[in-house]
Amino acid sequence: MKTVGNIIWLLFAGIWLFIAYIVAGIVSCIFIITIPFGVQSFKLASFVIWPFGRTAVARPGASALGSGCGNILWFVLGGWYLALTHFLTGLVLCIFVITIPLAIQDFKLAGLALAPFGKEIVSHAEAQRRRAYSQGGAASGWQASTGAPAAPALPPPAADDISF
Repeated sequence: MKTVGNIIWLLFAGIWLFIAYIVAGIVSCIFIITIPFGVQSFKLASFVIWPFGRTAVARPGASALGSGCGNILWFVLGGWYLALTHFLTGLVLCIFVITIPLAIQDFKLAGLALAPFGKEIVSHAEAQRRRAYSQGGAASGWQASTGAPAAPALPPPAADDISF
């Protein structure tokens, strides 16, 4: 099902969004100081061209200050443009009933386009593994002995995850 969803996404929105992110990445790489924004744009380009089966989650160890400053600069330097592209593509996808689920996901991606720093793209299985580790570690005090019970069952995706 992921492959079918990715192919439909690629045909209706993925290729155009991919091109927008690549152009934004190339423009960002013109100046040395904005190269980190170009790298972030290229990472997001790889996500928007084939998104189903992956999710964006909070990156462990990301500092709030660094991510916050990066997100503010990202928004000013072009994040609003990419979010607007997602929003307009989502509106076009709302025209046909069959593409409304794609439009909903496109609107979710608009939020990621506004603030991508401090996020990481991982598979659904990896996101669930991290969530289970985090919940299991909090319950056991993080340093469980060798006789500790197994990690809890995989929880459902968090509300702030951008899942496909």
